[in-house]
Amino acid sequence: MNNNPVIEKLGHRLRLAVIGGGTGSFIGSMHRQAAVLDGRFEIVAGALSSRPEKALSDGRLIGLQEGRIYADAMDLIRVESERPDGAEVISIMTPNDSHFRYATAALDAGRDVICDKPMTNTLTDAEALFRKVRETGLVFCLTHNYSGYPMVRQARAMRENGDLGTIRLIQVEYVQGGKANENDPAPTGSVPWRYDRVRGGPSLVMGDIGTHAHHLVRYITGLEVASLSAEVGTIVPGRKTHDYAGALLHFDNGARGCFWVTQAAAGVENSLRVRVSGTRGTIEWNQEIPQQLIYKPLSAPAEFRTPNGPGCYPSAVRASRIVAGHPEGFHEAFANIYADAAEAIVARRTGASADPLALTYPGVFDGLMGVRFVHDVIRSSGDNGRWVDCNTKEPTLA
Repeated sequence: MNNNPVIEKLGHRLRLAVIGGGTGSFIGSMHRQAAVLDGRFEIVAGALSSRPEKALSDGRLIGLQEGRIYADAMDLIRVESERPDGAEVISIMTPNDSHFRYATAALDAGRDVICDKPMTNTLTDAEALFRKVRETGLVFCLTHNYSGYPMVRQARAMRENGDLGTIRLIQVEYVQGGKANENDPAPTGSVPWRYDRVRGGPSLVMGDIGTHAHHLVRYITGLEVASLSAEVGTIVPGRKTHDYAGALLHFDNGARGCFWVTQAAAGVENSLRVRVSGTRGTIEWNQEIPQQLIYKPLSAPAEFRTPNGPGCYPSAVRASRIVAGHPEGFHEAFANIYADAAEAIVARRTGASADPLALTYPGVFDGLMGVRFVHDVIRSSGDNGRWVDCNTKEPTLA
């Protein structure tokens, strides 16, 4: 990641505008840090809040010019698209219910888009956004950042190389404890947008972390969930929003899987784990020890893969930023997604060929499949865990 193909091919850093993610937002600062880490993007404009005073103060805080701080995201998209030096890429990190509106407006204005997950709250919006991206031919990147870790890319490459054989079993869990306090089942006073089903989506736990777990499985295995039997609900008494979901999964190659996510496991911090077993071996990865991938081949001792270590495939080497024996971090994995998006955007703008290793970033179809998965889990749970078939096909274009 030391070279800068953006400047080499385009002549300047990609001009980026950010929508949402002002002070107090963890994910907002993460997007901005990831965007500039490799020098591929320059943040030139922002609408960091819908409140004018906060938008102005937050814009100044991150060093934006006075004339390029906006209180209205739609104004930002319109004005920046009209400026000769306007933003070329729009990054969206607002409440979930606004992703569709802002992404659609940006695409209509000819801007490439980087958007936080989940892509939308509704299936109708997800399918419409899929069609819009396909029709415009613009780049749409969804920041499922865990796919940016070197050892996740190593896992994918090992599967593609046949090291696992035919996949038979998949287990994934994403377990947090931030909402485990039974003395505080729901926020008091002004309800944060994530707890509002209109703004945050139909399921808090599925939108927040369930979509991450689902995408991680799809990214590593290349498989789709064909059918599922699920339960989603609340563990903490008095809570009105979902804090737990579990499902049995059937994949489109016949593999079986287990899915479990919760934000109410007392004492747990951020435990995202995946295990994939095939006819030739098993791989295991734990986000809390991200620099280590365990490979357990059939009838042989377990092996360990590390960034830039022996047996590291090119896609993992490309995502590794430091020398072997040092840990990779959350910031760097997030930045890998931005770097991949930059590669694709510059290729589109210049007509050059993008590095194929950069083109595994989550896109609009991944976003659509995530929204479908959330709704399928809710649909199955609402019918006492009945097995439901999942739609794995791309929508037809007009």
